Amino acid sequence: MLSFCPHRSHQLQPLNRIVYINTCDSWMLNNPEEAFAPSYVTDRPNPVTNANLVAVPAELHPDTDNAVPQLHPDLDSAVPGPSGFSARTGRRHQTPEELRPFPKAGPGKVGGAVRRKRKAAILIDTPVERQMGGSKPQESGSVRIGHSLNKNEEEFVARRRKDVLQSLKKLKIRCSEYKVPNIALLGSGGGSRAMVGLLGSLDQLQKAGLLDCVLYLSGVSGSTWCMASLYQESDWSTKLETVKDKIIQRLCGPAVSWGDAIAKLKKYYKEKDIFSLTDVWAVMFVTATVKEVYEHTLSDQWDQKSKDPFPIYTAIDKQSKQNKDADPWFEITPCEAGYSLTGAFVETSSFGSKFENGRKIKNQPEIDMLYLQALCGSTSANEDEEKKLLLEKIKEFLKHVPLIEMEMVEELGKEDSNPPPIDECHQVLMDLVDMNLSVLNGKDPSAHDKSIRTKLNELTGGKHQLSFQKKKLNLTDKEVAKQYMKQYTVDLFNGLSHLWPFDLWASIFGCMKQWIWGRKYDFLHNMKDEAVPAALLKSETRDYIDAGLLINSPYFSVLREERNIDLIISLDFSETEPFKTVTKAAETSKKLKIPFPEVNIPEEDVKKPKDFYVFKGQNTPTVIHIPLFNVVNCGDDIEKWRKKYKTYQGSYSAEMITKLMEVAGKNITNNRDNLVEQIRQAIQMHK
Repeated sequence: MLSFCPHRSHQLQPLNRIVYINTCDSWMLNNPEEAFAPSYVTDRPNPVTNANLVAVPAELHPDTDNAVPQLHPDLDSAVPGPSGFSARTGRRHQTPEELRPFPKAGPGKVGGAVRRKRKAAILIDTPVERQMGGSKPQESGSVRIGHSLNKNEEEFVARRRKDVLQSLKKLKIRCSEYKVPNIALLGSGGGSRAMVGLLGSLDQLQKAGLLDCVLYLSGVSGSTWCMASLYQESDWSTKLETVKDKIIQRLCGPAVSWGDAIAKLKKYYKEKDIFSLTDVWAVMFVTATVKEVYEHTLSDQWDQKSKDPFPIYTAIDKQSKQNKDADPWFEITPCEAGYSLTGAFVETSSFGSKFENGRKIKNQPEIDMLYLQALCGSTSANEDEEKKLLLEKIKEFLKHVPLIEMEMVEELGKEDSNPPPIDECHQVLMDLVDMNLSVLNGKDPSAHDKSIRTKLNELTGGKHQLSFQKKKLNLTDKEVAKQYMKQYTVDLFNGLSHLWPFDLWASIFGCMKQWIWGRKYDFLHNMKDEAVPAALLKSETRDYIDAGLLINSPYFSVLREERNIDLIISLDFSETEPFKTVTKAAETSKKLKIPFPEVNIPEEDVKKPKDFYVFKGQNTPTVIHIPLFNVVNCGDDIEKWRKKYKTYQGSYSAEMITKLMEVAGKNITNNRDNLVEQIRQAIQMHK
């Protein structure tokens, strides 16, 4: 039920109220015999037809303001007449409906998924209301609870739909202003493969004249790396050829200098309250992949009048995923960040700041685009393999630290007359990394242990000794060996944390011990709202990780009911199992009672996927699924392509980038007509 506050009914009228009211007065004075029929506001038929109406000649009733209207003697009672016809004057007047057509209530939906239950609400936060000095918009630094779109997103979508309409006209697709379909383009995870694959797909969509039909662009993991690069350029979709060349040139260029990387790591460590492995991943892995330290923020990057699709970066809440006690789906847009299905959001510039009962109490720096890419594209499903990869990156990092740190020690020497010996500090860290790697790989770490004890004695002058006795680890029991290394690491840093750079590295290894990724203050902490799961209200911090650990495609960012998506185009860049994302999305949607079409994959397609699949359902969005490597663009060499473009294999050469973009682009060019046809059908289904 939709209710309006007392004395607010005037806000239902058009903004030009004078014209509307005068027209209404004139029409009602000249048509006192008419009543509002049900068909004026619904699709139900009139109770009477024009055949039953009898017109009264104008001469029977002089056209004066004081004339009293008389009914025709053939009529027993007043019945509705043709809209705008005056029985008193015989002339036709302009009607309010002609001035501004009444919105029609469409036919009710039959069947389909059960609508999510919501609480009653007084809906008075509208642009008109705000303009008239009514309710206030969301205050800066406050939490927003609700299943409506952010007002800035809402305004952007209204403008973007006009651009989409023009694009449809260029494609010779007939469409009215009210039938413009809401189309979302999804990019899955897949590291550099996803980044380059999405770029190649967007390039061909633009050349096919289809990119301007897209309302939302949403990504997971590697696809967000591509998005972050694109949105550096304002209106990138209007000059994609140039932007694409710049991105490729950067990816093929030199790596970020070690000095810049170390400086960025120190900045992350010092400028905020909570440090995690996501900061380390951003500096050591993401910079090596995207070849830049991009320090602008998402809110700074965005232009409200942009001609590009609205970007949605996605992650998941780690605790919600593990405990299954709350909504795990988390989205970050230029306007706000929050839980997609719960409907709990905070301004993007305030995400990470400390909140209490819905109000910001301590400001933290807004996350920059480098960190955002690490947050969205961070971890793999295998913790041990991820630790090995991270330790190898740390080891590589440490090899380049000493020369740079010497400059830092010179600065520290101005304040500290006894700066720490860099060589010894460096050797202890290298030995600790090698010792952890040895345990993970099932090798004897005793040589590294001996070296650490020797250097530790030199650094502390014999004042600190490891409490752990020298012993040979039983490497067959991996859990016991890993637990030993955790305690060993903590004990080591307890005696060295006062020495730079051990404070920073102690934090890094501490995060590795607890496996802390993407930790932020919980902006819902201590709020009192029954619409939000209790688990989200109690914790002081939450951890946000790669959404690919749950579903490797951002379906649930665009399945929000208020986004009203008609057509989803899913580009799947997964390394294996090309249908896993869409089948898991269908299964999860069914559990959550979210409209989603049934997904049935022919058995013969599982190992030899085609390049274009369409899934439809009643009262659901249409889903187009496009696997990257398929029998159309790869023939019988699908496995060769997969092995050539693994997720964690480092940077691609210029030749590899060119070939991958060609393969991804073929999926668009080969199916341009199919895409156009599905857009046409989406227009017919749009409500």
